[in-house]
Amino acid sequence: MTTVRTRIAPSPTGDPHVGTAYIALFNLCFARQHGGQFILRIEDTDQVRSTRESEQQIFDALRWLGIEWDEGPDVGGPHGPYRQSERGEIYKKYSDELVGKGHAFPCFCSAERLDEVRAQQMANKETPRYDGHCMHLEPAEAQRRIAAGESHVVRMKVPSEGVCVVPDMLRGNVEIPWDRMDMQVLMKADGLPTYFLANVVDDHLMGITHVLRGEEWLPSAPKLIKLYEYFGWEQPALCYMPLLRNPDKSKLSKRKNPTSITFYERMGYLPQAMLNYLGRMGWSMPDEREKFSLAEMIEHFDINRVSLGGPIFDLEKLSWLNGQWLRELPVETFAAEVQKWALNPEYLMKIAPHVQGRVETFSQIAPLAGFFFSGALNLDAKLFEHKKLSADQVRQLMQLILWKLESLRQWEKERITGCIQAVVEHLELKLRDAMPLMFAAITGQASSVSVLDAMEILGPDLTRFRLRQALELLGGTSKKEAKEWEKLLASIA
Repeated sequence: MTTVRTRIAPSPTGDPHVGTAYIALFNLCFARQHGGQFILRIEDTDQVRSTRESEQQIFDALRWLGIEWDEGPDVGGPHGPYRQSERGEIYKKYSDELVGKGHAFPCFCSAERLDEVRAQQMANKETPRYDGHCMHLEPAEAQRRIAAGESHVVRMKVPSEGVCVVPDMLRGNVEIPWDRMDMQVLMKADGLPTYFLANVVDDHLMGITHVLRGEEWLPSAPKLIKLYEYFGWEQPALCYMPLLRNPDKSKLSKRKNPTSITFYERMGYLPQAMLNYLGRMGWSMPDEREKFSLAEMIEHFDINRVSLGGPIFDLEKLSWLNGQWLRELPVETFAAEVQKWALNPEYLMKIAPHVQGRVETFSQIAPLAGFFFSGALNLDAKLFEHKKLSADQVRQLMQLILWKLESLRQWEKERITGCIQAVVEHLELKLRDAMPLMFAAITGQASSVSVLDAMEILGPDLTRFRLRQALELLGGTSKKEAKEWEKLLASIA
């Protein structure tokens, strides 16, 4: 009997997302329920955005939740390497095989030509897709152009008629017309694979038997199925999990809900409660109880109990469930968890140097530095009234700083300062024009310890959350403003 093997394959391009943890949890439970193995693979072929810092954050966040893997970049295993960036030769071999069999072809089309083709198709109200321009090139001619160093990608051939039947463990057979499929790029001009080729090759070579992934990938499933067919490989069982939703039913996004796992750790949620809540996303225990541990979820896990209605990620419900866990802890454990969260020597030593020179008694510490131990703050709108800037200029300045900080991967005081400096200089302002607003948003006070030091200590998640909170208090950013300001953001160095 085949051993069940599942996997999670996150991209290390940003904060560790709760959606990643949700899919990882269900893959882990499915594998463990069947006595199988769970693998972690890193999809880091996006060389511009992928970082080792982000990769480490993924490891740390999943482990904080209690999710462990049997094979992966940091634990090894018999099917490595487990980073796609280290598997380049493997993908090239299989890409060449597809070209050799006539299932794929080199494409030399420029970005300008592709844009023109798509614009014309959209004007004709057709589905934008590659028009097959390079598909009929003679192999010898294609090889001559490659040898001459001409930039190219490798595309797969797809049928233009009929339907592909996608067998989904949750929905049964789903029919998707082939005329919706583009001739997918498999190898990029930089010699690295796209998601489609890398996933199929890796899943096959790593012996993955079941693929549980988000339902946003369902429309592109025919391309994956066709690749298995081209290679002559048995495809794994496919399961497309319902997407996590905001309370307004839109796809969960950081613009409306904090999505970073690290945010919930910094806010003081218990990992057991967080994992429990993610387990309730579209799934329920046979006896419908709301509070359960990971071990209990694994014991009773049945993929057929997953509901297809988009599960709502509701912060109030999560907080209620976390309260249930907290109140049931022995008081000694509760105290120990509080210490571990923020009253530990490591965190206190970060804060102490900034507080020591500003107090005359210990009792003054809490009023001065209480914001270090808070999540959301009770902000006063009067603190954001500016002598020099209008209310709209204040919102614009804060929104641009927030966006700039959202893309900052190395969270250090100098880099934080650099982000703020870049924005104020572009708006022809001074750093002193922005700092009162930062004090108000981050500390909830007109003045306190150095706010730049405070931002470094609080970390990216709480800092960005508080800036978002302040912006909401001031009226938020309209869609029209967001469009205009994002153009402005692109021009800030």
